[in-house]
Amino acid sequence: MSQSSQVSPRPRKIPRIVILGGGYVGFYTALRLRKRLGRREAAIVVVDPRSYMTYQPFLPEAAAGSLEPRHVVVSHRRELKGVDVLTGRVSEVRHADRTVRITPVEGESYEITYDHLVVALGSVARTLPIPGLAEQAIGFKQVEEAIALRNHVLNKLDVAASTWDPVARRRLLTFTFVGGGFAGIEAIAEVEDMARAALRYYDGIAPEDLRFVMIEGSTRILPELGEEMGGYALEQLRKRDIEVHLSTFLSSCVDGHVVTSTGLELDCATIVWTAGVKANPVLAQTDLPLDRTGRVTALPTLQVASQDGTVVDGAWTAGDCAAVPDLANPGSFCSPSAQHAVRQARHLGDNLARHLRSAPPTDYEHKHVGTVASLGLGKGVAQVYGIKLRGWPAWFMHRTYHMAQMPTFNRKVRIVLDWTLALFFRRELVALGRLHDPRAEFRDASSTPRPKGTTQPAAKEQADAPRTSLATPAG
Repeated sequence: MSQSSQVSPRPRKIPRIVILGGGYVGFYTALRLRKRLGRREAAIVVVDPRSYMTYQPFLPEAAAGSLEPRHVVVSHRRELKGVDVLTGRVSEVRHADRTVRITPVEGESYEITYDHLVVALGSVARTLPIPGLAEQAIGFKQVEEAIALRNHVLNKLDVAASTWDPVARRRLLTFTFVGGGFAGIEAIAEVEDMARAALRYYDGIAPEDLRFVMIEGSTRILPELGEEMGGYALEQLRKRDIEVHLSTFLSSCVDGHVVTSTGLELDCATIVWTAGVKANPVLAQTDLPLDRTGRVTALPTLQVASQDGTVVDGAWTAGDCAAVPDLANPGSFCSPSAQHAVRQARHLGDNLARHLRSAPPTDYEHKHVGTVASLGLGKGVAQVYGIKLRGWPAWFMHRTYHMAQMPTFNRKVRIVLDWTLALFFRRELVALGRLHDPRAEFRDASSTPRPKGTTQPAAKEQADAPRTSLATPAG
C-alpha cells in the first residue's frame, strides 16, 4: 500500500475495511471477508505487529519439541491473498473521524482511514505488581516465548549437570509455573515430560532432582472441565511428582526467590506466568465504548454498541477484547477461548459482508462442544458433548480437534508429519541458548583483551594484512 493510498480524504468508491489485529479473529475475519467479497466490493487491510498468526493451543507442544515452532504459526502475507498487511502497532483509534494511527517498527507513525473497523486486538498477559515478576518471569502467549522456554529449560539442565554446587543445582533444576488454567497446566505438563525425557542424556542428574511447582490461586485447576475431570488432571500431575499448590498466590519472586501467600519459599531459575489474560490496553486509546474490564462492548451481531444498546456505525468486534453476550448462557459473556474466537470471526465476516450488501446481520450463538487438554505425550483429559475421556483417548482427541482447527492445508500436513516422525525418532533435545542473543559470540571476540606490550595495528597495516577466504581454510 503506497503512502498516498493510506490517507484518503476523498470518498472512496470501494469501501475500506481495516482489521486491527491478526490473531484468530483478525486472520479468520479477513479470510472470510475475502471469500465473501470480491476485490471490487471491498478493500481489506490487516494491522498487526507480527506478520503471522499464532495458533496458541499448540504452543505447549512447540515448547516440548513435539512440533516445529514454525508449523504453529501462519503467515499473513502468504495466506491472506488480496489483503493488504501492515506490520505495526495500533497506537490510537478515532472512530468519529474513521482514523487509525499506526506505529511501525521503524519510521514515524502514520494514519489510515477506513469505512468499517474490525477491532480484533485480542488480549495480553494479565500481570500483577508482584516484586520481581517483571524481571524474572516469562509469559506463554507467543511462539517466541515457547521457543525461549524450551531453550531455557534445556540450558538449565546443561548448566546443572556441569556444576558441583548443590545449592546452585537445586535452584537450576526447580521450575515454577503460576496459573492453573489450560495454558499453565498444558505448559507444565509438556515441559516436565520433555525434561524427564532429556535426563537419559544426563548421567549426573537423577529424576528426583527435578522439581516442578504449580501455583494456583483458586481451589482447583482446569475449572472449565468441571470438578471431576479437573480432579483427575490434578491427581495425574501429582503422580508425576509435580507439586500443585492450590489456594496459593505468588507474593514475591525477587532474584528467583519465590515467596507465596501460604508461606512456601523456594529458589528457582525458571518462573513461567500463565495467570490469566486481560483485554489489550491500547483499547483505552480509542473512542469506542468499553466495559469496566476494558473490553469493547458489543451486540450478539458482533457490532460495537454502547451500554444502552446503541449501535456504533461502522465498528465491529469479536474475540478476547470484546464483551459479546453469550446467548447459549443468558446473562453471561462469551469466554476468551479459541473456540469462540474462531467461530465469532467467521460469523463477523459473514455479517459484515451481509451489511455491505444491505442485508441484516444475524446473532452469534454457539454452545461449547466441550474442552480438551493435553497432559504430556500420550496423556490428556477431555469432556466433549458430555462424554468424559482420560489418558490416551483424551490426548488423541486433543490433537485431532486442534489439527482440524489449524488454518490452511499446508500447516495441517506439516503438523501431521511432525507427529508421524515423532513415532519413529526421538524429539530433538538440544538447547540453542545463543539463539536469543546471536551477537554475543561476536561481541566477546571483539572485546578480547590484547596481550600486554602489544599495540593496535595501524590502519594501513590492517588494510594490507592478508585476508582469509570464507570458502578456503587459512593455510
